[in-house]
Amino acid sequence: MPLEAFNHSEALTLGVELELQLVNTHDYDLAPYADDMLRLMAKRKLPGSVVPEMTSSMIEISTGICHSPSHVQEELGQIRDALVQCADKLNIAVVGGGTHPFQQWHERRIYDKPRFRQLSELYGYLSKQFTIFGQHVHVGCPDADSALRMLHRMSRYIPHFIALSASSPYVQGHDTAFDSARLNSVFAFPLSGRAPFVLNWDDFNAYFDKMTRTGVVRSMKDFYWDIRPKPEYGTIEIRVFDTPLSIERAAALAGYVQALAAWFLKEAPFEPVEDDYLVYTYNRFQACRFGLEGQITHPKTYESMSLREDIMATLRKMEPHGEALGSVDALRHLSAAVQDASDATYLRRQYLAHGSAEGMVDAAIQRFRGLP
Repeated sequence: MPLEAFNHSEALTLGVELELQLVNTHDYDLAPYADDMLRLMAKRKLPGSVVPEMTSSMIEISTGICHSPSHVQEELGQIRDALVQCADKLNIAVVGGGTHPFQQWHERRIYDKPRFRQLSELYGYLSKQFTIFGQHVHVGCPDADSALRMLHRMSRYIPHFIALSASSPYVQGHDTAFDSARLNSVFAFPLSGRAPFVLNWDDFNAYFDKMTRTGVVRSMKDFYWDIRPKPEYGTIEIRVFDTPLSIERAAALAGYVQALAAWFLKEAPFEPVEDDYLVYTYNRFQACRFGLEGQITHPKTYESMSLREDIMATLRKMEPHGEALGSVDALRHLSAAVQDASDATYLRRQYLAHGSAEGMVDAAIQRFRGLP
């Protein structure tokens, strides 16, 4: 199957997808209610979409095409409110976070959809272990070559995205000591990691043609890269975010991506090169393991720096672009989060406060509802 043409989109427009947990309200474990939720949500007139995901205790919501983080938050808010109302009718709850803290992967059911069944046959138990929850952010690009350049510039900021969204410290009932343990499950897939370093669409087309001739891939969906082009939308899609605990954080993260993209398009602050990836995996690990406390290495100067300090310095650089885009509130939200605590830290605090993982999930449910 040939790679489709890169469609036109308005530069810097946004689209956000959130994978969400469905949990019981009696024991706070995952609940296989995706079909029931989809049936109820189909009766609502809402922006974007609500669709099934790999296993039956998760669903994915998405916005339409948005122009600002406030627009993203408005659409997510409408969908969130409808989700909460539908979940209440089923005596279940919807919650954010990158992992469920104590669910057992072998108890999960693959959602009955041809693509999910095919993936289960190919990847075996990894498919059930893929009951993890992420946020994807699409940003519009003026053309295909610009999209590839933006992709590789964005790759330097993958540790920022991970640390700012980290919300998966607990897996199978244990504190993993990672702020984002979710990504360890993603890295197990053979077509995960970074995109190949090509800067024009003709070369990317040639790469895609070689990969399809091997029989390993059939479409762009088969690549689980941290960032991938989405030619049908005219965007690049950033895939490393954990699902945040609140829609406010999700919208703010989209605003961060949009402000970075505006900075790249208007100032071209650096040229992406293959050597940017010398420290890519190490920096990504630091962000997953230590979150905002991580130490990353600059790919050109080899200088080691605090991830927290690097994010704050980047926020200052992007401030003029944030103002032009109407993203000031979103960037301030992230600045406050950097100085206070990530969602991963919040979850650990809730575990200590409640003395149980169940109490922690209940606190996360209230946070998703928008309650203090």
